[in-house]
Amino acid sequence: METITSKDGTMIAYQRSGTGPPLVLVHGTTADHTRWVPILPALEQHFTVYALDRRGRGGSGDAEQYVIEREFEDIVALVNSIEEPVFLLGHSYGALCSLEAARRTAHLRKLVLYEPPIPTGIEIYPREVVDRIQALLDRGDREGAVTTFMQDIVHVPPHEMEMLRSAPSWQARISAAHTILREMRGSNEYVFEPAHFSSLTTPTLLLLGGESPAFFKAGIEAVHAALSDSQVVVMPGQQHTAMNTAPELFTRAVFQFLAQEDEIARL
Repeated sequence: METITSKDGTMIAYQRSGTGPPLVLVHGTTADHTRWVPILPALEQHFTVYALDRRGRGGSGDAEQYVIEREFEDIVALVNSIEEPVFLLGHSYGALCSLEAARRTAHLRKLVLYEPPIPTGIEIYPREVVDRIQALLDRGDREGAVTTFMQDIVHVPPHEMEMLRSAPSWQARISAAHTILREMRGSNEYVFEPAHFSSLTTPTLLLLGGESPAFFKAGIEAVHAALSDSQVVVMPGQQHTAMNTAPELFTRAVFQFLAQEDEIARL
């Protein structure tokens, strides 16, 4: 793992691998850089991949107080540390942070966002589920907290839960369980201001699972309406974890977008 220093002095770790144009990956809640393992070999064939550990997990440091804006700065710090303009791909909470990072740097070529939890008036985190996760964490049941988040917030179906539990990233999810509540609060407190993105001209791909909860669809539609250069791709039959459930479908959608205008001849 390599590290960079974020604006507030926090050390942020990332794993670099592959060859080609730079692609920064930003994972979602209850994860670290290992969440990308199912699609990493495919990405490494075409890109120099920078897989971030967001603050508070993996090899990255943390701050005494959590403020969502520091996450935006962490991504900007990594993006700006790379010699050439980069492709940026964020998933879930990492997609929300990547969206905000995109308007804080001019060092991007293209942006890919997979289901950011954008507040649009549809409830994302029911109070009773938040309380249940808090109770599980209070009694030390970190795996129960992760499972509850996946089942009752993200609505991952049983067969996909088994897939996630058997993935190399499951232990990392358990290790990061303490960050769940702060990110749920961070998303709830975040205010999406469409006007803030009027000057963001970075070409953007918005990915949505065809079977994903309604709040993800509403968030994608809100971002699409706010951006001047965006397109929506719906992945049929998928929900929030297509990297695991349909890796070829996911990577094909990403490759096709990043390869437009012959930017990457090898794709």
